[in-house]
Parts: sequence; structure tokens; C-alpha cells
Amino acid sequence: MTSGRRRGVQSIDRAVTILRCFDTAHPELGISDIARRTGLSTSTTHRLLSALQDNGLVRQSRDRRYALGPLLLRLARVGAAPASVLDAARPVMTRLRDDVDETVGLHVLLPTRERAVIDQVESRQPLRRTYTEFGAPIPLLLGAPGKVLLAALPYDVQELVLARPFTAATRPGAPGEAAEPDVLRKQLVGIRRRNVAFSRAERTSGIRTVAAAVFDGADLPVASLSVSAPAGRMPEERMEEYAPLVVAAAWSISEQLGATREGVAAYLTRAEPPPA
Repeated sequence: MTSGRRRGVQSIDRAVTILRCFDTAHPELGISDIARRTGLSTSTTHRLLSALQDNGLVRQSRDRRYALGPLLLRLARVGAAPASVLDAARPVMTRLRDDVDETVGLHVLLPTRERAVIDQVESRQPLRRTYTEFGAPIPLLLGAPGKVLLAALPYDVQELVLARPFTAATRPGAPGEAAEPDVLRKQLVGIRRRNVAFSRAERTSGIRTVAAAVFDGADLPVASLSVSAPAGRMPEERMEEYAPLVVAAAWSISEQLGATREGVAAYLTRAEPPPA
């Protein structure tokens, strides 16, 4: 093996060592944290992180810390991870699309308390919702797929997300105006009760969405299933018509992953506000 090849293999080994630093307990890390965990110098860590970021394997968060990047989530579409959710969801998504002829999306909950689109089955309509941002992190406050996941998270986690800066798009049904945390808190109560959330052009102009949460074998929320369509084809009555279909499809996926209604109900007690 030539010295050049040895250096290339060493760089790959070091890059993988950096990626292994991230886990559910440490979804974001600073350069000094990563250098300490890997035993690499700060300069070497910075150089490798720059290369990983250029290739979408890590990304920088708002406070210039690092998290796993969108490429890793895009690889999920071809079964790299999490294969169980994708495998369980795909046939259910196809059946739901055939029933409503609107685009069905699958969104996973990220360790950073964001979500990402990892799969879709598109409508056959000429004008349709098409997801293009596979793997890109999206705030939970933006759109029905994120809000239905947020409603299922423990109350203290909900409060941490609600404490983040609000964007103009987060006001339900009224793009361009900032939402108040108390408005969303009230929304989350209703969303949790039915396991269904609605969004009306909150994230994408002219698009309405209905979404329900998906739970895994530990009865934890791991993903959400959505139906999205142009607003002209999805008036309020159509959204309500689709809601039970989306909820039933999401639960079908949850059951395949091993979730139980009793276990999910017990877990959701942690999502309720503490007694006054």
C-alpha cells in the first residue's frame, strides 16, 4: 500500500471515528468535545469536520456546534437506516396514495428535535406536492408532520422546542404572522388527543397537509405519515375526511413496528402538562 493510500484510509478511519461520537445522548457536539472524544488535535478535527460538512455528512447547528448531516438521512431512502420504518411504511404509503390520489410523505424524528423527509409516494395528479428536501432538518413547529411529533414528545421536551425562536411561517393558517407559544400549546393538546395535525400553507405556500404520528416497538414516536395537496383540492371538509385514513395508515405502520395502543397511551401521559 502506498503512503498516499495509507493516508486516505487513515482519513476515512478518523472521519468514521468522528461520526461515531454522535448518539441520542449527544446529538450536537462542539469541536473541542469531538477532539476530546476522538483524541485528535483540534486542527485535525476541524479539517475533517470541514470535509464531512462539504459532503453532507455533518452540519452546523445554530450555535456552530455539529450534528449528523442530511446525506446520512438521504441514505435511509435506500435502506441504510432506519430500514424497519421504511420497509413497514412503503406499502402502506402506496395504498394510502391510491385511496386519496395525493402525495404521501414519511418524516422521521431526529435526535436534534427536528424532523426530516425520508420517503414519499407522489400523487398522479398533474399539480401535486413533491418533496425535494430529503434528509434536510425541518423544525418541528413547521407543518403538520412536525407538530404531530411534537405533541407526542414529553412535556419538558415540548417546552424546549417552544422556547426556540419562532419564524413567520409557524402561525397556524396565517403565514407571515408570528405564532404565540400559548397558541401552539393549545394546538398540541388537540393534536395529541386525536393523533392528527393539520397545516394550512404553514411551510409551503398553497399546500395543505394532514399528518399522524408513527410509534415503534418501544411505543415511542419515531416518524409521521402525511397526505399533502394543493389547497384547492383540500378544503377543510376534505382535510377532515382524510384525517381518519391517515391516522389508520400511521397506526398500521406502528403495529408492524411492534407498538401497542396501551403502551402508546401510557407513554403519552408524559406529554401532558403537569397539574397546575
